[in-house]
Amino acid sequence: MSFDIITIGSATVDHFADTDSELIRIDTRCHHEELIAFPLGSKLLINELKTTVGGGGTNTAVTFAHLGLKTAYLGKIGDDAAGDFVLSLLKQEGITFIGARDGQTGFSVILNSIMDDRSILAYKGANDHLLDEDIPHLDTKWIYLSSMLGESWQTVVDIIAKGNFNIAFNPSNYQAKLGYKALSTLVDHVKILVMNREEACKFLGIDHTETPHYRELLEKMYELPPEVIVITDGKEGAFVYDGDHFFHGLPKPNIKILETTGAGDAFSATFTSAIIKGINTKTALDYAMTNAESVLQYKGAKEKLLLWDELIAQAEQTPRKIESLD
Repeated sequence: MSFDIITIGSATVDHFADTDSELIRIDTRCHHEELIAFPLGSKLLINELKTTVGGGGTNTAVTFAHLGLKTAYLGKIGDDAAGDFVLSLLKQEGITFIGARDGQTGFSVILNSIMDDRSILAYKGANDHLLDEDIPHLDTKWIYLSSMLGESWQTVVDIIAKGNFNIAFNPSNYQAKLGYKALSTLVDHVKILVMNREEACKFLGIDHTETPHYRELLEKMYELPPEVIVITDGKEGAFVYDGDHFFHGLPKPNIKILETTGAGDAFSATFTSAIIKGINTKTALDYAMTNAESVLQYKGAKEKLLLWDELIAQAEQTPRKIESLD
């Protein structure tokens, strides 16, 4: 079966637990750190518990499917009830599962504090054990790759190196800090590379205290093989360079952020979808931010992902300020 895009990445069952835990901040001379504090030796009641399917592989697969692309998900899930839960969601969304089942499905607990900040307890499980023998024939022009670790990483590198695909890649913080040299076998095949500012600096080996201006950072990233570089930076918005133009998209005002899980996946997958559909990078940046902002206003990694017509209508309803850095 032929697909518009195949996503490769993790699948998890996510449990969102809202608690009354305090958010505390520790300041030193060099840095500050925010922590969610739980009382030792006591039972902490959960105010609200929500269970959903998460993981970069399934989050982006649903985004692509909502935007009208024929989508398959390649990954490894457990041969357990949690795996059945994941497959049920994929079927409901019209996504074809072309991976394998074995072991225990990935699992996450998202702990939210009274300040709506979060910490995540993550168990990778089967996600780290995608093997060469688990890979079917891949009939697609595009592959979207999110973070894969363990045995799965080498399997993914083999897929990309041997194939002839257009690749969009959104590495995790774990991978970015390894640097370009360690990831070059894969990155040299990538067309669209998406990172946040901190990850981009780690990837290039730049000290965080000497972070260059966004344009300079984009130019340094563009010296690598990928054709389109996208850098996100939270409240500062997002930036793109395609070799011809630099653009800075600013967040729309008055967005009430309820929960951040999945917003980055929505952004990256929406930007990739727009490029696949022949949209220019400036408009693709706008659409990506619009879909991510929709997700930010709800709890859950896939809540309120927009359909293509909804995305266009919402982007046009409140025009976004996009600055040129040329």
